[in-house]
Amino acid sequence: MILSKRPDIERFLARPEVGIRAALIYGRDMGVVHDRAVSLAAKLVKDPNDPFDVSQLTDGDLDGDGARLEGELAAQSLMGGRRLVRLRLASEKAAIDKQCAEALTRHAAGELNPDAFLLIEAGNLGRESGLRKAAEKLAGAVAIPCYEDEPGDVARMVRESLAAENISLNTDALGLFVARMPKERGVARQEIERLILFLGPGSGVTAGPADLEAFMGVEPEASLSDAAADAFGGRLAEAQAGLRRARAEGEGGPAAVRAIGMYLGRLRRTLTLAHNGAGLAEAAKASGVFWKQEREFLRQARSWTLSDLDRLQPDVLAADKACKTAGSPDGLISERLALQIAGRARRLGL
Repeated sequence: MILSKRPDIERFLARPEVGIRAALIYGRDMGVVHDRAVSLAAKLVKDPNDPFDVSQLTDGDLDGDGARLEGELAAQSLMGGRRLVRLRLASEKAAIDKQCAEALTRHAAGELNPDAFLLIEAGNLGRESGLRKAAEKLAGAVAIPCYEDEPGDVARMVRESLAAENISLNTDALGLFVARMPKERGVARQEIERLILFLGPGSGVTAGPADLEAFMGVEPEASLSDAAADAFGGRLAEAQAGLRRARAEGEGGPAAVRAIGMYLGRLRRTLTLAHNGAGLAEAAKASGVFWKQEREFLRQARSWTLSDLDRLQPDVLAADKACKTAGSPDGLISERLALQIAGRARRLGL
């Protein structure tokens, strides 16, 4: 069963139907995918992080172990409650897609543990995906495609996030902020968090356009921002030097990968707007590109494509996860990612 209309999706996330045993949430914007998965998981089990009732899996856990997913779905809850099997897919390997489709089909039919729920987060699955086809046609499963947020969605997210911190924007300031915001949800949330810190959590302020001038009119000239721009511009040595300079300034690997992800988000937003008919310079401005960096950014936007960025996204997600693993050489991981991106940029002619 497919849920594509927002009211239907929100209704299901708030109150999952009893006969549904599996949900596939997928799409290009992994921030939206993750938010909806978190919301659904909270309705399915009391504690989504409980190791006794919740099994957390990735495609790495399934690679080479064809029975792992069905085994987890057949297992009973150790504490007697509802069991949740949560799977995050970062790759599009045909073997894993087939394995997941078969497990989902059996589970939706009630052949495994009927009291368990299978929740899958995936990227932009194509129509040829067996997993997507299974989730769409089975009565015991739902497929929830996630698309890029519309301006109204972003505005609502901004209002709710600021209200939680006793801050608000007036109508003009909200329109200005939303127009300049990257629309990829993960990047947008980072911008909202920066705004909250800028205005002061709990300050009770209602900001107008003039109050946002200092926040929006200055693009950080930090080493990490420079390194991300250098990587996507094909400047290998400069990107590496920028990351090492940032590390000397106290910025670790996770921050470096986050900066790269934010830059990728701006490129994707710009190219999406251009694909839908906007001028490239206009699209860059709407994506929050600072005017001093516009010329170089546009040079890069003319060489990168949405397909290139889609192929790069799993590498960024994998680097982010690796950097957050205890004891990992996060500095080297972020450098390797930047050099990988710079190498691709060089091959694109940058």
